[in-house]
Amino acid sequence: MSDERSWFNTFPQMDRSDLRDIRKTLDSAYRDFSREYGELIESFFDPLLNFLIWFEKLLISTPWWLVILAVTALVYVASRSWKLCLGVVVSFLLIGYFGMWENTMRTMSIIFVCTLLVIALGIPIGILMARSDRVQTTVTPMLDVMQTMPAFVYLIPVVMLLGIGKIPGLIAVVIYAIPPVIRLTNLGIRLVDKEVLEAATAYGASPMQRLFGVQLPLAMPTIMAGINQTIMMALSMVVIASMIGVKGLGQPVLKSITNQYFTLGLFNGLAIVALAIIFDRVSQAYGKRTQRHLEGLQHG
Repeated sequence: MSDERSWFNTFPQMDRSDLRDIRKTLDSAYRDFSREYGELIESFFDPLLNFLIWFEKLLISTPWWLVILAVTALVYVASRSWKLCLGVVVSFLLIGYFGMWENTMRTMSIIFVCTLLVIALGIPIGILMARSDRVQTTVTPMLDVMQTMPAFVYLIPVVMLLGIGKIPGLIAVVIYAIPPVIRLTNLGIRLVDKEVLEAATAYGASPMQRLFGVQLPLAMPTIMAGINQTIMMALSMVVIASMIGVKGLGQPVLKSITNQYFTLGLFNGLAIVALAIIFDRVSQAYGKRTQRHLEGLQHG
């Protein structure tokens, strides 16, 4: 034991005063940056905030039966499963019966907007990674950091820069949930059979035609798996995002933790689970249908 201590004492360590100075310098620099550019960056996200508020109000103000009908129709189009549709109807009726309808609509709106953002940002980055080994080498360490960083850490710089509200929560959720889409888009495109690409090239297809006509359709089941994982991660971030003012099912869960309301936390937690299962089953069913369709085309 004494030998271990002596070895540790000889290990070179940064002087505490130097470390303190570095921390103070970095903190003051970020604080100055947030004061200087915080309002400008916040105004950049105003259109996104307006869309999120509009969509949330639309879901809340729409009659409950119409929302259930629309969601069930979308689920049937994606899955072609009556059992899943019945599960959706029962789940939403129970959510409304236990008084969690508005919070569920708020959570659905932010998950929907986050998923759109993640798809719009993640798939192009995944395509770039698949087309360039240099981009993949650069982006992969960033994805590793994003996936291993504790979720609470995302909130610190975002809140310092933009304050408390919907947009900081949205950004934190997107950063936390985007890595699976990027990774699996890259993987799906790289796994496309080279012989198929060579055949497309032989028929005179341009690089863009190969991408949109061959690679992306064949990679779609893998990309859908990435979107599925993204939605699951976004839902898992709902409770943490509620700490910085994102309204929805996460806030009652947070309230139940601080005030020891067991039933409140349990019901809202089960509502989050119900949403997660619905999104999971629908995206999986759509991915399987896409895969069967592609296999049928290939055999045909």
